[in-house]
Amino acid sequence: METVQFDVAIVGAGGAGLRAAIALAQTDPKLRIALISKVYPMRSHTCAAEGGAAGVIKADDSFDMHFDDTVGGGDWLSDQDCVEYFVKEAPKELTQLEHWGCPWNREPDGSVAVRPFGGMKKQRTWFAADKSGFHILHTLFQTTLQFPSITRFDEYFALDLLVDDGRCQGLTAMEMRSGMIKQFSAKAVIICGGGAGRMFPFSTNGAIKTGDGMALAYRAGVPLKDMEFVQYHPTGLPNTGSLLTEACRGEGGVLLNKHGRRYLQDYGMGPETPLGKPQLKTMELGPRDRVSQAYWHEVQKGNTVTTEWGECVLLDMRHLGEKYIDERLPLVRELAIAYLGVDIVKDAVPIRPVVHYMMGGISTNTEAATTLPGLFAAGECACVSLNGANRLGSNSLVELLVFGKSAAMSAIKHLQNLPPANAAALEARAQESQARIRGLFSRTDGTESMSGLRKEMMDTMETHAGIYRTEAGLQEAVDKIAELRHRYQKVVLHDRSNVFNTDLFQVLELGSMLDCASALTVGALARKESRGAHQRLDYVERDDNNFLRHSMVYHQGLDAPRVDYLDVVITRSPPGVRDYSGGHK
Repeated sequence: METVQFDVAIVGAGGAGLRAAIALAQTDPKLRIALISKVYPMRSHTCAAEGGAAGVIKADDSFDMHFDDTVGGGDWLSDQDCVEYFVKEAPKELTQLEHWGCPWNREPDGSVAVRPFGGMKKQRTWFAADKSGFHILHTLFQTTLQFPSITRFDEYFALDLLVDDGRCQGLTAMEMRSGMIKQFSAKAVIICGGGAGRMFPFSTNGAIKTGDGMALAYRAGVPLKDMEFVQYHPTGLPNTGSLLTEACRGEGGVLLNKHGRRYLQDYGMGPETPLGKPQLKTMELGPRDRVSQAYWHEVQKGNTVTTEWGECVLLDMRHLGEKYIDERLPLVRELAIAYLGVDIVKDAVPIRPVVHYMMGGISTNTEAATTLPGLFAAGECACVSLNGANRLGSNSLVELLVFGKSAAMSAIKHLQNLPPANAAALEARAQESQARIRGLFSRTDGTESMSGLRKEMMDTMETHAGIYRTEAGLQEAVDKIAELRHRYQKVVLHDRSNVFNTDLFQVLELGSMLDCASALTVGALARKESRGAHQRLDYVERDDNNFLRHSMVYHQGLDAPRVDYLDVVITRSPPGVRDYSGGHK
């Protein structure tokens, strides 16, 4: 096994990983930085984000307003010290992106244009048409190319963290092209591996989002925080799960049931307002959890439209006009035509909620540090406790930037005055990792298939861990996922080659998803309340006395995970009522 030496190894080359790499290289050009990704960086899922990125920039907005929207939107599960730091850093990062070349939309006077977004009471979402993530990722990737200290390892699959002397000192990763395993010895590791939404069958997430980074930290003893909070985006295409950005509603699109009624007024999201061009109103710009839950109630009432892909409601943007749609929402029009044959200029498009984002992840603090010295995390794979129980749209793209940089700065501090590594001990850990993979190839008595287990996992999560949950359903999910994790030990590989062995990588991804699903369902069963994206039909009220706390789930091998709790940081906003009935101001 080849050993390569770096100061910092970054796992994941999406928005958070690229931002961390740039910050490291700019701060200390002498650092040796490894950027490890299982896909080419421009295939990272940041590229799929459409709507925009939130940051206070206009005179009628303020940090306090962004703070209040974020904390209230997160149903008071957000750590408020984290939110305060985030809202102040966000405009700096977005301005830095512009200096690097990100083509933000402009107002007629040349200032940065902003649009409304769900749960935000002011227009503060910077955007580049409806391809914001694409342009952000391009900007970051092109910026990294100027730094010779960044070495990319594209199409490398991260396997295990190397922990010795109580700290993280590298990882093993397999080159997908050759099947060769490398030992990356590094003084610090930053995980930026994205979410785990592919454990659900109907998701906006690309096939790469299988929780690999979360599982790396989880198996190394770092708790996963608030995993039970899974965000459904209200407007996914019913046949593919492809996302129609929240910008559709931010620009004035409306949601209708089969009777042509703007039904959100029936669920505490304000009175119906006249149709028109971009306007601030609650209604369709309620937070994602509430809008998705309203869809579920419309299904129960029989008010949805029956399609060949199941029950839907309608997203109507026709009143915006073709010129405006082609200027602000060109990709949305292309997607609807390509996948449903619906031109949004002429017809309302059927949509339904779809799994979109995980509020939970690797437990970190505001400095992006985990409980394991030398290990840091940022982006969707991390839970810095910014998003609480429900992320507001357009906060996540800025979260990548703010905490990607924060992780880099913390890693640099960690590098100072470290004792020398025990090379023999790290090599022994790397050999154990290699033996784990060899064990998969040598297994001949396996009785389980990857595809069969994956389908059972997805069906279980869809049925019992969706928008609304029950005690009985969650208990069944916990038991089923535990069973699948044991059966996973008997999965057999059909492809035993070394070159681009997709069978192997899908088996490894399944293992990561099962670990994440276990943490999610165990945490959801233990949280006997309804808060944000975690809604219990048997515990319908928010319970601040018992559950104004973060769930912390610890890996216990094949045994049931251990659940502990951590108090939420409250600095200045005590828990209150989430009221979206009065409209935006």
